[in-house]
Amino acid sequence: MKEVLQHLRTGEVVLADVPCCGASRGMVLIRTSRTLISAGTERMLVEFSKGNLLQKARSQPEKVKQVLDKIRTDGLVPTLEAVFRRLDEPLPLGYCNAGRVVEVGAGVRGFQVGDRVASNGGHAEFVCVPQHLCAKIPDGVSDEAAAFTVLASIGLQGIRLVEPTLGERIAVVGAGLIGLVTVQLLRGSGCQVLAVDVSDQRLALAERFGARTCNAAAGDPVAAAGAWTSGEGVDAVLITASAETDEIVHQAAQMCRKRGRIVLVGVVGLNLRRADFYEKELTFQVSCSYGPGRYDDHYEQKGHDYPLGFVRWTEQRNFVAVLGALESGQLAVEPLITDRIPLAGAAGAYDKLLADRGTLGVILQYPDNAEPTRTVAVAATSSRPAATAVAAMIGAGNFAKMTMAPALAKTTARLKYVAELAHPAAAHHVARKYGFEKVTTDAEAVWNDPEVNTVFIATGHSSHADLVCRAIESGKHVFVEKPLGMNAEQVARIVAAAQNHPELHVMVGFNRRFSPHVQKIKQLLAGRSEPLAMHLACNAGIVPPNVWIHDPELGGGRIVGEACHFLDLLTYLADSPIVSVAAVQMGEGVAVREDKMSIVLSLADGSVGTVNYFGNGHKAYPKEVLEVYSEGRILRLDNFRRLDGWGFARFRKLKTRLDKGHRVQFQQFVERIATGGEPLIPLDQLVNVTRASFAAMTAASEGRMVRVE
Repeated sequence: MKEVLQHLRTGEVVLADVPCCGASRGMVLIRTSRTLISAGTERMLVEFSKGNLLQKARSQPEKVKQVLDKIRTDGLVPTLEAVFRRLDEPLPLGYCNAGRVVEVGAGVRGFQVGDRVASNGGHAEFVCVPQHLCAKIPDGVSDEAAAFTVLASIGLQGIRLVEPTLGERIAVVGAGLIGLVTVQLLRGSGCQVLAVDVSDQRLALAERFGARTCNAAAGDPVAAAGAWTSGEGVDAVLITASAETDEIVHQAAQMCRKRGRIVLVGVVGLNLRRADFYEKELTFQVSCSYGPGRYDDHYEQKGHDYPLGFVRWTEQRNFVAVLGALESGQLAVEPLITDRIPLAGAAGAYDKLLADRGTLGVILQYPDNAEPTRTVAVAATSSRPAATAVAAMIGAGNFAKMTMAPALAKTTARLKYVAELAHPAAAHHVARKYGFEKVTTDAEAVWNDPEVNTVFIATGHSSHADLVCRAIESGKHVFVEKPLGMNAEQVARIVAAAQNHPELHVMVGFNRRFSPHVQKIKQLLAGRSEPLAMHLACNAGIVPPNVWIHDPELGGGRIVGEACHFLDLLTYLADSPIVSVAAVQMGEGVAVREDKMSIVLSLADGSVGTVNYFGNGHKAYPKEVLEVYSEGRILRLDNFRRLDGWGFARFRKLKTRLDKGHRVQFQQFVERIATGGEPLIPLDQLVNVTRASFAAMTAASEGRMVRVE
């Protein structure tokens, strides 16, 4: 299918061939008929991407601070590589879509194949959208008009926060698409409206919709509001403008009556002046997108609706309300359309958007005969040696595109597939950049391809066990990014599957043991006669409680999902399995307790280890520090950049750029597949470490030592 993508580094807008997603659980697959280019939001994105690096940095100072912190901990080169990889990724454009349902996922309620729907899908021939981000289009509303639904809902949500009453006088600052829709909806609610903008063309439309107007480039909006209200001030101001200046909010405050309301829908400078709000006791609120439910995974992704009696207007109900206004004629969007362009001319549409500030509503028109292709060829068949790994990578998230794919591209593996079920544009980019032959949204293409003998899994934690078992059952070697599984039952299933296919390699991405620093530690400790005492401190960083990693169903928690790395590292250094685990976690008083945990390990050879995994530190401090005590000697590894030794006759320090062993890990695994031999990490070690991470969770929650099988 065709999809409109924008490259953040260069600003180039392209129409790319990407695979179409299938309708997974809770999702609706839609064949697009019309989409609306949001003149304000999408123009801002394109202008940002066309800026140079310095301009991009100036517009996002908070990102610059994050980069500087990362340079201090990880070094300059790894940081710059990470920044450029992120900027290199194309961004799917668009969020105003109308089309017809062609597939309905399990658990979807209220939609069936053939329904016409409006959604927040992007500019693509097919879009896959959660059920709560869709609404049926009434028979009396055209697809073209319905494409305005989501954009209009942004304005409607701002209105709901203002809580207008019949007869109130409200100023709308910014007469772009959202502003002009807002004017109409306010007029339909019985309010008087003053529209403020710098474009006579847009203000003429506002007058057509029943508003008084003020051109801020030629007159004073504050004086205009005062004259309109006989000096009393407006009841409320809705800011739908996009500008960097702080003056807009200052003027809005001056325009308001005492105890007036200001709601920000657009994007403006927010250096608020206390006196503006103190003297009049004004209220100020920022509106969030389409309404309640936005950015709430329980609502959008898991399909849990808010009870109507408690949340009258969710984002989906706002969609329905807008469609009702379109059907009744209270909202007219035909006058807002300035251009109708076939999808093939999408790149030119964005050029026009930048060149002509008078452009408002640009409708993209889609062909009726598009086919939902699930697999797309990207590169020519590789000429890699025959006796090697023929690989498929499942997942195109951050780890896959930032670490796994670049590392695989440097191996001898033939890279055949990138499989990604939810984000085909990201998968297409990864495949094209790193030389994969095909990109697919159909995992069956991987399982059923006899050429593929190795699968690399970089998906969400909850899918790992099922995918590992499926890979083994399909006769393929498998590398899975940690964790191996999220509970004992999943691990038992993997062990059973592996025992039925002992010829296959099963590997977990415990990369730290492959770091040159860790290899040096192993060399220095060779021949020791006593157990080790080890301590690892992980400054894991703050992850908000609503992030998926904390969800017991999706992520399993940070100890199971990340601290397993450090358990593996200590067992590797001691060359001995973990036999018991004790742990304590932070007490009540924090939103997340289990990612602030001290873990004590007893190993079979008598060695002991502690892992302090703390998710409440500062990013500028080193993330991982390891200390090993042995027979009057000490080794200290600082963030996989510097290793220092005390008490060693021929060793004092080793310094490298940040190297956590990823490249060597993938290289050695691919070589092992090609040449045969014993597993890179024996399965019993992988299982021991995984079970030890479960034991740490149990020990911390129950306050007891837990034996590890």
